[in-house]
Amino acid sequence: MAEKPIPDRPDFRLERKLLRRDVWPVAGVDEAGRGPLAGPVAAAAVILDPDNLPRGLNDSKQLTREEREKLYESIMKRALAVALGFSSVKEIDAINIRQATFRAMRRALGALAASPRYVLIDGNDLAPDLCCEGETIVKGDASILSIAAASIVAKVTRDRLMRRLCAVHPVYGFSQHVGYGTPAHLQAIEAHGPCPFHRMSFRPFRAD
Repeated sequence: MAEKPIPDRPDFRLERKLLRRDVWPVAGVDEAGRGPLAGPVAAAAVILDPDNLPRGLNDSKQLTREEREKLYESIMKRALAVALGFSSVKEIDAINIRQATFRAMRRALGALAASPRYVLIDGNDLAPDLCCEGETIVKGDASILSIAAASIVAKVTRDRLMRRLCAVHPVYGFSQHVGYGTPAHLQAIEAHGPCPFHRMSFRPFRAD
């Protein structure tokens, strides 16, 4: 069976379908920061207002920093509920990044001002022990409006946090690469060693 084509922009059709079935509120969930060598993993949960949808939403990876910042403000003004959850570097090293991401998602959902009845999560890995039923959607940040909103909120929030960490540990250049393993970041690690915000369970720190 051929895969369904991904729309040019995320839409709200799935959420409206659930709404017509009286399954509401519906929360979109996405994470930021699974791959970096440093910093926490962040998850956002967003319940959009069907009557006041932000315009211009897209997968956060397809947007510039300036576009994400503007859309973040629009989401925060228009959404019915927005919440964030984090898992620290210590948690990532203790329970692994997959489980830490699930924990951040559960925390985000638990912090929402309105309890969702259904959750739409980006990817293909459904977190266990969620507060309600839900489903995963591959490339959902590019096709589902609520997930796209969550992807923007998670990315903007985590990037801001990494810029603050850069002020504490400026030698690593966190504000430029937000913790990813760029050549400049790897060179800084080689020169200065790791700091408390580096994930010691990740390469190049982890001993195989």
